[in-house]
Amino acid sequence: MKNQTSVTEFFLLGFSRSLKIRLVLSGLFSVAYTITLVGNTTILMLIWLDSRLHTPMYYFLSHLACVDICYTSSTVPQMLANLQSPRQTISLVSCAIQMHVFLTLATTECILLAIMAYDRYVAICHPLHYTFLMNNRVCMKLAMASWTCGLLLPVAHSALTWQLPFCGPNQIDHFFCEMPALLKLACANTEIVEKVTSVGCFFTLLTPICFITMTYIHILNAILKIQSAEGRCKAFSTCASHMTVVVIFYGSAMFMYMRPKSSHSPAMDKIVALFYSIVTPMFNPIIYSLRNKEVKAALVKML
Repeated sequence: MKNQTSVTEFFLLGFSRSLKIRLVLSGLFSVAYTITLVGNTTILMLIWLDSRLHTPMYYFLSHLACVDICYTSSTVPQMLANLQSPRQTISLVSCAIQMHVFLTLATTECILLAIMAYDRYVAICHPLHYTFLMNNRVCMKLAMASWTCGLLLPVAHSALTWQLPFCGPNQIDHFFCEMPALLKLACANTEIVEKVTSVGCFFTLLTPICFITMTYIHILNAILKIQSAEGRCKAFSTCASHMTVVVIFYGSAMFMYMRPKSSHSPAMDKIVALFYSIVTPMFNPIIYSLRNKEVKAALVKML
């Protein structure tokens, strides 16, 4: 951060200035956050306790649950505190940390969802080689790669963003320190940061979604070749949960970061951000448990 930065804290405008509306939203988001924590923690416990879930698919799902817990915890507690406080502020340092942690975990989830698609591709298209291709060592390396990419790829975005001078105004029209909203407050040309962001979106959003699309084309082709209707239904059900999560997460993230700058509006940005920062992490454990017989059986066993 440069010494000429005069702003020491930011005001997060959030959703409304009305105290009553903020208290209602605080209650709703508290419930959503609780469901996220309980649901993802339950998934982690089930996978750890039930030996039937010690497979590559659930290994990656455990990492996804861990990412979602950290992901929501990087923004929601601060948002809840601001909704219940008359001064909706966050310090400059806290804002920088929040933005970087959020980008790190979001990038990790992008890569992890692509890896989970590859796991389903191998399971359905190459079932005889699945055990060999997705052994414990390979799974561990793939999971480590997703976390490593998450740690490294956002570094340039954060470094360039916080080298910009922020000399006022200091009101962020958002409910957390998200980069597009923050760049509007910079007292300098942000063209370089925006170009680096576009390159980053190519690697973290566009490339993985293209890879996922290609894997599902092969998966669909393989499913259609299965003779029995029961076999096709079983094969498709193993992918349906992942496909649902991919559509919600990637759809909202790409709408936020890859649409033209001129089409951005604060109200729309906040609604879209809710999907990939709160809604997706909350629904992930529900989607994977309700559509998965193994998880439901493990839950019944644990209860």
